[in-house]
Amino acid sequence: MASRSYSACVLCHRVVVVKLVSRGMSAATKPQPQLDFLKGEPHRKHPGLTNLKILHLPEELQMAAHSIINGAQVMRLNDRAISLTNFLWSRKRAIEDSTLRLKAMGLEKKLWDEAMEKAGEIDENLVKDRIMRRVVSELRRTTYHWTPMKYNEELSVVYMASRLAGGYAAVRRALNEIKKRVPSFAPQSLLDFGSGLGTVAWASHSCWGDTLKEMVCVDSSGPMNLLAERLLKGDDERAEPHIKQVYFRQFLPVSPKVQFDLVVAAFTLSELPNKMEREEAVVTLWRKTNSYLVLVENGTRDGYQILMEARDTLLKKQEKTVHDTRPASVFAPCPHELMCPKMAHEPSIPCNFHQPYHPLLLSRHNERKMEKFSYLILTRTEPAEAQTEKVDWARLIAPVLRRKRHVHCQMCCPDGQLQHLVVTASKHSRDVYRCARKSDWGDQVPIPQKVEDDIQSDSE
Repeated sequence: MASRSYSACVLCHRVVVVKLVSRGMSAATKPQPQLDFLKGEPHRKHPGLTNLKILHLPEELQMAAHSIINGAQVMRLNDRAISLTNFLWSRKRAIEDSTLRLKAMGLEKKLWDEAMEKAGEIDENLVKDRIMRRVVSELRRTTYHWTPMKYNEELSVVYMASRLAGGYAAVRRALNEIKKRVPSFAPQSLLDFGSGLGTVAWASHSCWGDTLKEMVCVDSSGPMNLLAERLLKGDDERAEPHIKQVYFRQFLPVSPKVQFDLVVAAFTLSELPNKMEREEAVVTLWRKTNSYLVLVENGTRDGYQILMEARDTLLKKQEKTVHDTRPASVFAPCPHELMCPKMAHEPSIPCNFHQPYHPLLLSRHNERKMEKFSYLILTRTEPAEAQTEKVDWARLIAPVLRRKRHVHCQMCCPDGQLQHLVVTASKHSRDVYRCARKSDWGDQVPIPQKVEDDIQSDSE
């Protein structure tokens, strides 16, 4: 009896082994799609990787900033820098007059309805006056009071201490998107609108210093322009600027026919008082763009929505007078030109990215920081990178979750949808799996077509 049961167990074990072996053989014989998206690069350097490691300010810029800070002797500089950083991060768009008017009308109607529900005769003039006072009081209490930033010499130094390194990190990361994906791009001219401390000139020089021959920095603040020039000269008026051919202006070039290979506006559109002025500024900047227009804002809901306004303006609205007929197309970060799927959420969820950096040494604690920003790059040129057949590129919009033998990717896809894809080597090929595992938030990842059965719509 015991020998019979032992034989049965051996037989069952053999059946299991045969099944596993046959399953492995079928998986091995199943042809994997040959996808040529690596272009000869190893997986850790695949074409979709655009993130940068921890950024440091250029040594010359850092030394100049420290020299200026030491000479200025601003009281409580560290505390004031932190306070200004928090203020700029929490800064919102100015509320539009039309929105304020609708809000006042709705509040007035609500108060009238409440007054009418009360029994007895009422004095309409007295009630009207009382309601108007309550409406005004409520609007003052609940409406964000936007005021323009005005920088004097001292506040410019505080701004430099608080935002020089973070602003440089965000711009450098955005420009790396162009440098990595279009290595043949060699700009000769740059326009920086709202140049501030000149961080765009420094970041552009670190990318294309060999080819840039003209950089025009436009900022309405005289003290900020003077500080930017001091940074270029290493805080030495008699010294030659570290970056040549940088010109500071307080107004944009008048001629609409003057174009620049690269046009950048970093943390500038949010300083304009209303939507109309932002639209006019974006259209003007696009007229002056020969190849790429780069817009960078805080990674907040308001910063993200400002960029979406600019995106809609350039993709949907037609100018009356067109000097350059080449249309605008989205280069990054969106892999499509449809409505941003994050706008469908109410309230909208900002599409933002992170860049680690080392701040200026203002105290003994020099821990690395993380710059959270949103950006938008539009181009007049045709995409230089040829799309590989059967492979699309999606943008990672959240940290990649790496698990044993599979990777969770939250992506914005070329079809305009937010998707959650679980990538495995067996289902999506070894190359796709290893590329996804080497990627992170903000990078692009290859997604083979016909994997709809593995994709789950993001319901968050």
